[in-house]
Amino acid sequence: MVDSADDIPKKLPHNGVVLVGEMTSPKWMAFDCPCRGGHRIMLNADKIRWPYWIVQALKPMTISPSIDSKEAEKRCHYFIRKGRVQWVVDDK
Repeated sequence: MVDSADDIPKKLPHNGVVLVGEMTSPKWMAFDCPCRGGHRIMLNADKIRWPYWIVQALKPMTISPSIDSKEAEKRCHYFIRKGRVQWVVDDK
């Protein structure tokens, strides 16, 4: 837990997530993409702004809705449920 997005460490623990703001109402979530491609995922958790994600459980972590990251020519689309990554298969 950190106070602001500027306080997010450059290096996170393997499978680590940093919540920004208050534990009861985080503003952001930050973690390294589970594809291991090296890109950082920043999710808005503030319900005032759209889109936003909800931490439904901390241990094990469940985030809703799915995360759909598009970096250059790579797409990473997945759910985090009970601490596990469930990849969405691209039909295209």
